[in-house]
Amino acid sequence: MKRIVIFASGSGSNAENIISFFSDNPSVNIAAVLTNKSSAKVLERCDRLGVPAFYFNKPAFKDSNAIVDFLRGLQTDLVVLAGFLWKIPENLIKAYPNKIVNIHPALLPNYGGKGMYGDRVHKAVKDNNETETGITIHYVNENYDEGATIFQAKTVIEPSDTPETIAQKVHRLEYEHFPKVIEKLLS
Repeated sequence: MKRIVIFASGSGSNAENIISFFSDNPSVNIAAVLTNKSSAKVLERCDRLGVPAFYFNKPAFKDSNAIVDFLRGLQTDLVVLAGFLWKIPENLIKAYPNKIVNIHPALLPNYGGKGMYGDRVHKAVKDNNETETGITIHYVNENYDEGATIFQAKTVIEPSDTPETIAQKVHRLEYEHFPKVIEKLLS
């Protein structure tokens, strides 16, 4: 059995989508969801879905091996970042080389880097009059949004689109493709 741990910082819609996708798969287990925000909505989603969820603070994440030890204790095969906003520390990257994946709401290398997440990305895409955007699923390395690309999907931006409608289009791509790419990585 392959074991996934999801990291999320916010509402957890991508986490829920991944959990639902694998719920009937006997060879994949969502072992836990970890969050860096004690008030994150993802905790409520996990409670409703019956998935163990845990909050951790910055010192546990950045200044110790607590998270690495926790992941090893769960026999984690793949770490999935689904709306997780903190930079991954070196000890975690070294413990799970090419086993940490992230989804970014743009076509990297464009609109990536520190501070480029969520609505900020969609606003920048609109402000620059882009004609397309999309998602990038990539491995995580020591820099924000610079790991090797695994998969990209695109969507057209109409002149009438707003940052909100762009976000909706990008979310549809995330929900459609992220679980399938994870499944391929596990096989």
